[in-house]
Amino acid sequence: MTERHNRILELLAQNHRIEVAILAELLDVSQVTVRKDLDQLEERGLIRREHGFALFGSFDDVGRRMAFHYDIKRRMAKAAAELVEDEETVMIESGSCCALLAEELANSKRDVTIVTNSAFIANHIRHAPYGKVILLGGEYQKNSQVLVGPIMRKYTEFFMADKFFIGTDGFTTKFGFTGRDHYRAQAVRDMAEQAKRIIVLTESEKFFHQGVEGLVRIEDVAAVFTDDKIPHDIDTFLTERKIIVNKVPAVVQPIATVLGNVVR
Repeated sequence: MTERHNRILELLAQNHRIEVAILAELLDVSQVTVRKDLDQLEERGLIRREHGFALFGSFDDVGRRMAFHYDIKRRMAKAAAELVEDEETVMIESGSCCALLAEELANSKRDVTIVTNSAFIANHIRHAPYGKVILLGGEYQKNSQVLVGPIMRKYTEFFMADKFFIGTDGFTTKFGFTGRDHYRAQAVRDMAEQAKRIIVLTESEKFFHQGVEGLVRIEDVAAVFTDDKIPHDIDTFLTERKIIVNKVPAVVQPIATVLGNVVR
């Protein structure tokens, strides 16, 4: 992923849909170069193309969510990947931070086996030099590209993992980490039963939101990877419960501010 790719993703995260000609102007490159960049991003499932435009999919689209705060998520993924050893088997659930973790593992760790319910992750890392993917079966949610339901639960029973990496949609001190979708929340709980350690990857802004259903109990979480904008009281709350909180700098590359005048 190049720096220009990062800038394209941040611009789309802010505006959802941008003309190719305007992207070329903002990035100070030719339209041919921008189209090549967009082809590569579309191949990775991060964006969609329409005639003359680049855009994201629905809110549930993992590529769209991955692009938002991409640089922060990438640094969290690199930090979390240090917990994984070569030849280890890990579980990774669906989510944008988790997809970047899977990418990091598949590119830097040898012979790591990734057990996941995310078809997006399986596709996203298919060209990576390392990493073996076991995709759990189940009912397919096409927007989020996640497999859920009782069939998926049955498949999880065949596997054990030392580490299970999850994302989250929100957090409360009463219910812990929370999700928005019942079926995906249940999938997380099913996979968690097969893991020794649960590790959460999430941007700090998720601590200001609350989902509708609990994912895992606070006491079952071993570590959290987030950025240094996490609220101090939540940081203290987690630390007091013996949860290791790993924080990366919340530094985002500057993006052109002229979009309001040029984006259609």
